[in-house]
Amino acid sequence: MPTELDSKDGILIRIMTVADYQPLKTLMRGNFFKGEPLGELYEEEWVKEYHDEFYLSKIKQGTCLLAVDENNGGRIVGYVLAHAQTPDDVEKYRKKAAAKPLLSHITHVDASMRGKGLGSRLAAALMEVGRSKDFPLMAAHCTSFYSARLKKALGMECVYSIAYADYKDASGQVVFKPAAPHTHLRVMVIKL
Repeated sequence: MPTELDSKDGILIRIMTVADYQPLKTLMRGNFFKGEPLGELYEEEWVKEYHDEFYLSKIKQGTCLLAVDENNGGRIVGYVLAHAQTPDDVEKYRKKAAAKPLLSHITHVDASMRGKGLGSRLAAALMEVGRSKDFPLMAAHCTSFYSARLKKALGMECVYSIAYADYKDASGQVVFKPAAPHTHLRVMVIKL
């Protein structure tokens, strides 16, 4: 499979390499956590060493994508962190798996590049990566209203949804309180 998947208007979408991880990590700390509805809850966790191993293992699978602005020195303007989800992973989260889906773990587009279709291009390119690697399904956990809307527009179906207001701790307090319009966590799936 070619490493360059899509090029349009100076934006190249390509498969991520291990060498991309450090610039990506800097970018994520600088703006992903500020734009993600639940980002503030795990931003501090990001600095822990196990995240490096976790994300590098995903990159090594050849399923993670970068969008770079070729007219601006190759600046990263979007990315998808995705990986094979095994039955053991699913059990860890108390779910059963009938197939081994490609899980789109994180999709992010730099704020300066939003509204230009880059998120759709990244998701569509990831679907092609999944097809080329014979994944039967692609799934995405959408914590953002906008990411769920984008995935739906690409034909993904919501197979599970929970309102943040319904997710409470043992004392009955709502755990997650992101700003509107981010009201639900959704699991979106598409057959590849």
